[in-house]
Amino acid sequence: MLKKTLTKDMELKKLALMSERELLMYLRTSTAGLSEADAKERLEEYGPNLVNAQKPRTGWQIILGALKDPFVLVLLLLMIVSGLTGDVEGMLVMGGMVIASVVITFVQEYRSEKASFALKEMIENTATVIRSGVPREISMDEVVPGDLITLATGDMIPADALLLWTNDLFVNQASLTGESLPVEKGLRQTEAETAQAAVDFPDLVFMGTDVLSGQGQAIILKTGQNTFFGDIAHTATEKRGATAFDTGLKKVSKLLLSLVLVLFPVVFLLNGFTKGDWGGAFFFAIAVAVGLTPEMLPMIVTSNLAKGALNLSRHQVIVKELPAIQNLGGMDILCTDKTGTITEDRVVLVEHLDPLGEVNQQVLQLAYLNSHYQTGWKNVMDVAVIEYFQKQNQSLPYQEIVKIDELPFDFSRRRLSVILQVDGHQLMITKGAVEEMADVCKYVEIAGQVQLLTPALKETMGRLNQELNEQGMRVIAVAVKRDAHKDATYTVADENDLTLIGYMAFLDPAKASAASALAALKDHGVTVKVLTGDNPFVAKKVCSDVGIAVGGILLGSDIEALSDEELAAKVGKTHLYAKLNPMQKARLIGVMQQKGHTVGFMGDGINDAPALRKADVGISVDTAADITKDASSIILLEKSLQVLETGVIEGRKVFFNMMKYIKITLSSNFGNVFSILAASAFLPFLPMVSLQLLLQNLIYDFAQLTIPWDHVDEEELRQPASWQIKDIFRFTVAIGPVSSLFDILTYLVMWFALGANTVATAGLFQTGWFLVGLTTQTLVVHLIRTRKLSFIQSRASWPVLLASGGALAAGFLLVLTPLGQFFDFSRLPGAYFGWFFLIVASYLVTLEAVKHVYIRKTGSWL
Repeated sequence: MLKKTLTKDMELKKLALMSERELLMYLRTSTAGLSEADAKERLEEYGPNLVNAQKPRTGWQIILGALKDPFVLVLLLLMIVSGLTGDVEGMLVMGGMVIASVVITFVQEYRSEKASFALKEMIENTATVIRSGVPREISMDEVVPGDLITLATGDMIPADALLLWTNDLFVNQASLTGESLPVEKGLRQTEAETAQAAVDFPDLVFMGTDVLSGQGQAIILKTGQNTFFGDIAHTATEKRGATAFDTGLKKVSKLLLSLVLVLFPVVFLLNGFTKGDWGGAFFFAIAVAVGLTPEMLPMIVTSNLAKGALNLSRHQVIVKELPAIQNLGGMDILCTDKTGTITEDRVVLVEHLDPLGEVNQQVLQLAYLNSHYQTGWKNVMDVAVIEYFQKQNQSLPYQEIVKIDELPFDFSRRRLSVILQVDGHQLMITKGAVEEMADVCKYVEIAGQVQLLTPALKETMGRLNQELNEQGMRVIAVAVKRDAHKDATYTVADENDLTLIGYMAFLDPAKASAASALAALKDHGVTVKVLTGDNPFVAKKVCSDVGIAVGGILLGSDIEALSDEELAAKVGKTHLYAKLNPMQKARLIGVMQQKGHTVGFMGDGINDAPALRKADVGISVDTAADITKDASSIILLEKSLQVLETGVIEGRKVFFNMMKYIKITLSSNFGNVFSILAASAFLPFLPMVSLQLLLQNLIYDFAQLTIPWDHVDEEELRQPASWQIKDIFRFTVAIGPVSSLFDILTYLVMWFALGANTVATAGLFQTGWFLVGLTTQTLVVHLIRTRKLSFIQSRASWPVLLASGGALAAGFLLVLTPLGQFFDFSRLPGAYFGWFFLIVASYLVTLEAVKHVYIRKTGSWL
């Protein structure tokens, strides 16, 4: 895609560098435009002037997506095998789990899709084209290459085009490039350098931008998917690649499937040979496989994510893709656009200075008169001057003001003059770009004294402008000419021998809340990097204001010259990237991901769409362009970084509650498998029938459904949450054997102390182990859920406590009442319960001790 975009960039530059005659010949058109017949043929040849947009998924597509979950697939496989072998109970249990997981996923994702596309329909836009010399208005999707179009204030640019003539043309291309200020467009005076990006050509305009003021005529070069915007749209609507969440879940799935594939045949063959009952051995092996698989994981994961989505909705956040919540928790780098995210997205006047840099009220007053009395389009700086002056509640030091004349802004002069009759004197007030104003100023006014503009003063003023630019400010100069002549008509020739009064400096200021929000993200282990299409000086100033340590700046041109390996070496130390095009933003995110980072991106412009799609979690706002929202996985109803801290914390809660279930279930089930292997090798009967094993898992799993509502210790939330498969495996093999040790102790008690040592007393043995296994498995949740001292320093939430109590009550009810006969349970003798409490208490104390040793040795827990 990057190569394709670069090729298109080169094509546009090649066309832009042609002469008008060469271009007309190349596009087979004329100064009178295309004929209707030619336009119709080209519409058939090139297709409508439309770009691809992401379509909402249907209900069936969402359901099929939910069924592709690796754990759901494992359960479906085991359910089918159980059904084919007559294990109806197991088939029903697993089928119910699959249905519940898919339904929860479907409801949440369908609602998100519906909300996201509710306002998708757009009003049809039109363009004015010249066909056979006659202007006419047509739908934008009917514009074809070779069409001549006219542009006026308020028009949207329908496609990529080359300007043939302009008059004071200003274009807003912030959504495409990230530039915070309007861009002046006009014909090139000299040939552009071939290394310059096409988007920087002054005579090229692009689909997705709009005319703020002025007029122009252009010839269409590219339409639809062949436009610069079309490239972005194509990238934005591609399927999102595997995120950190997807990769982590797949690794866990692979680990579990490996364990199942190894242990299933071992359990089957061992029991088949030792017991001689191959049918019973097969069903028991199936039950063991189900027990080893955390069959409730899809439901636990989906419930966690759905709960997180609901909580975030209360903070004005719409979650389009559920896994994005966990990716928020795992995010260790947040890349963000500058404009509107960490800035106010508006230009404000911050300084009004005399030529030596001292605050000067006359500069403000004259700039206000110029902005107030000019009749052309008031740009963002004019508005900023007027608003600032009015807020100061200042009064002008003049009795009578009458407007006489005006010299409008144009691209060659880059100045604007307003001539006023002020208290009987003519006053020409001129403001404009610093360089152009320097050419027409002969004097300066300092401390009320007019003096000649000397080389020494020019050098001093140059240093002042450089300092302001390095602070990220855009500077314009203000000058006057008093009583130039008595006539009421002025010309551009009168703009000479002016007296420089001073400078106006403007800034897109940082949001007041940005610094605290970024500090909060930093405290939670998230590094913030700024990726912008704007000026590096402006971006550096904003970063400084909000507390982002820049550590060097990389420009888009620098990035083009670097290989991925060279770029990867720089991204760790660089936090500001400026003058970027959309593909460069996406490339940067890809390089960071290759280094093992979970990357989020926040932006709202069309130029941000590829980066939003590339990131593990794409964050946009509801006022963003449709193509941008399509590419996002999270949409903020309020453009603020502050809500991201809430999202990060919520994501980490989701992750750690999922990890509780995974580690608890894996370690417990892993231990049970070794207990079963030991029992299978030495017992003359099965340690538990398959129905009892499935029942135990079912009671335990339903108790775990409350885990999404559990507390997460504050210590766990301080750093990004990431999938560490080696850590999961290490945890399983370290903690699981503790369970096996006490299972074997239970076997010995049942065999020697209670006499359950014959085939006739198998029911007693199985019932005793069932109750110990269910109790320890249920209570171990409270030990593993925290690295702190369980029940004392950290206690589970009330839903988890109640669920655990319910699971224990259900187990005792089934064993101690007549209901037990349906599951082949036997009556337990009174002596059993003394041993029961001793084993359970010893297990909990031992596991708590092992937990603290494990934490001390590894430094990790969940």
